[in-house]
Amino acid sequence: MTVYDAVEIESLQGGPANLDQYLGKAVLIVNVASKCGLTPQYSTLEKLQQQYADRGFTVLGVPCNQFMGQEPGTADEIAEFCSATYGVTFPMTEKVDVNGEGRHPLYTRLVDTADSEGHTGDIRWNFEKFLVDPSGNVVARFSPQTEPDSAELVAAVEEHLPA
Repeated sequence: MTVYDAVEIESLQGGPANLDQYLGKAVLIVNVASKCGLTPQYSTLEKLQQQYADRGFTVLGVPCNQFMGQEPGTADEIAEFCSATYGVTFPMTEKVDVNGEGRHPLYTRLVDTADSEGHTGDIRWNFEKFLVDPSGNVVARFSPQTEPDSAELVAAVEEHLPA
């Protein structure tokens, strides 16, 4: 069973996001927010997207408003902000909860993965990152403070690109 099996989530624009389309690709799943001190990470996430998209990689942004209300916008407002401010081209899902009783099933499948410090469980803040390999297995977790262009994260992406 992969992280994507039987997980339904809508795209930011509405309609199914069809997560099974990512089988065969390396995917960096990131809970994002537009009004956070870490929001400038959108720039480096987009650079990562541009650098590796033609090699079977994508970033998948998952808006979440659970951390001090830092993603209050509607789907249209989020899409406009990401496009106009950071030139985001990677796919985005609907806004979901990543913690608590309402945790989206996608995050239920992600949170048992430990980061380099051994943290598992609840998402700590916006911009926590999970790397999923082309077979749909969660292979790495990165703290919100880990920059998308850090040597550690880039090495993990390169290691898990499809052959």
